[in-house]
Amino acid sequence: MRNVLAIAQKELKSYFASPIAYIVIGLFALLFGYFYAVMLQYFVRAGMNMNPMMGQQALNINQDMLRPVMQNVTILLLFVLPAMTMRTYSEEKRSGTIELLLTSPVTDWEIILGKFIGALSLYGVMLAVTLIHMAVLFVYGQPEWKPIATTYLGLFLLGGSFLSVGLFISTLTTNQIVAYISTFSVFLFLWVISWLGSFSTGFWTDVTAYLSIIEHFDDFSKGVIDTTHVLYYLSLITLGLFLTAKSVDTERWRG
Repeated sequence: MRNVLAIAQKELKSYFASPIAYIVIGLFALLFGYFYAVMLQYFVRAGMNMNPMMGQQALNINQDMLRPVMQNVTILLLFVLPAMTMRTYSEEKRSGTIELLLTSPVTDWEIILGKFIGALSLYGVMLAVTLIHMAVLFVYGQPEWKPIATTYLGLFLLGGSFLSVGLFISTLTTNQIVAYISTFSVFLFLWVISWLGSFSTGFWTDVTAYLSIIEHFDDFSKGVIDTTHVLYYLSLITLGLFLTAKSVDTERWRG
């Protein structure tokens, strides 16, 4: 475990040693703030235009404001997370440092878990930045904290799934641009696969709905934790790390 944490720390430092961490966190914070401000403005205006005498139901800040914000955030992750994983292995393969890493006294799984935890830590920092906006809501409003907590849990699992898949794709190429485009394409496919099932009925519809990575996030944004969704994300994370291990093992034998 000590080796894993050491590699994770080294990986996290490497992100901040380059502009990647600052660009990713800055861009994410900027766009999150924009989505937040737009939906807050809409929520305030809608609340002011309500007429209780006409039987209109009061707006819910969690469902009518925060949920659309988080749905936009999931789209943003399609573009941001590939930038975090594109250099994880491809840069080391291009520079030749991957050979030093593979011949060091650490196992493949320690390397993989260290790199994954490093990327996941950076992602955690990204999400932590947005907690400032949540704090503002609690100061001036009365949102429910449980749906917010489950939404962040869903975002964390969703991001972990993306990162594990991106980690695997990064092992397949020495070009960071190719890694980014390939990772984005796979993410997009996992996002829209349920659309393919919408043109049919029965078994195929159920399968594509289950494979869709965003369909499993919907309940989290509603404040519901379903073990089916948790297991899906954990399974996808495990699969991504397993494929990464196989790819790294192949690279070791080639070396």
